[in-house]
Amino acid sequence: MAKLGSVAELWRFPVKSMQGEQVQEITVTGQGMLGDRAYALIDVETGKVASAKSVKRFPALLACRAAFAEPPRAGREVPPVRIDLPDGRFTTSDSNDAGETLSAFFGREVKLARVAPDDFTIDQYHPDVEGADPGGYRDTVVAQKLGAALFAALGAESPVPAGAFFDVFPLSVITTSTLARLNELRPESRFAQRRFRMNVIVRTEQPGFVENGWVGQDLGVGDGTRIQVTMLDPRCVMTTLAQEDLPQDTEILRTLVRHNRLQVGELGQFPCAGVYAVIAAPGTVRTGDAVTTV
Repeated sequence: MAKLGSVAELWRFPVKSMQGEQVQEITVTGQGMLGDRAYALIDVETGKVASAKSVKRFPALLACRAAFAEPPRAGREVPPVRIDLPDGRFTTSDSNDAGETLSAFFGREVKLARVAPDDFTIDQYHPDVEGADPGGYRDTVVAQKLGAALFAALGAESPVPAGAFFDVFPLSVITTSTLARLNELRPESRFAQRRFRMNVIVRTEQPGFVENGWVGQDLGVGDGTRIQVTMLDPRCVMTTLAQEDLPQDTEILRTLVRHNRLQVGELGQFPCAGVYAVIAAPGTVRTGDAVTTV
């Protein structure tokens, strides 16, 4: 067993594509962080899940803030979530007018859902960045299956349950070394961890894209939690979008293309930052916990 680093930050995102909440302690179940991506908006007209990756249809999703009314607890129903809109209004998931309030804000009819559609699909915008997508898509919107629907289309076993709002895997991890290296490579941009929307930020001392070498490994976190690092995390337009004090910056993605464009399984080469994982042994994870090889 070797120490790789320690947990610097923990994040969960109660509503998909909205700002999340930082926590000091969180329960990790076999399906990921308790309460993470528990809700999402559904576009009533199209039946697709609303995503900030659909930059023209839902440009303000990242400006909304979501937080649970109380911490989620294992074995209980997920508690209501409060959504604060950037215009000063707010609503809660258990409010009778939640759908009406959200629809008025986004300018199209949406509903807040707890379960993803069987054909979980989003509209994903591919920016005009050469090398960012192995399919060659540039400056165009593509319908993209996610979650269990994605793996069904690939004819593969899904690591996430049907109805979950995870894109691909239930847990995401990035290191402070990767963020530091990106800021060194392009100091004109701001490679803040918020751009990457990761669950776990690991403080590491080794320089470079440290977690690239973790794929295929089992890692221990704290006293008993164990995760299996399954895949590099391909990055998309989401990392370039404006949020709070971070400006829109396509150079975020271009820098990843130049310096960390890697082969991801049989899917092709993608600009990557961080890794995906599944849960091998559930438990409680806290800020400051050691991250080790197993």
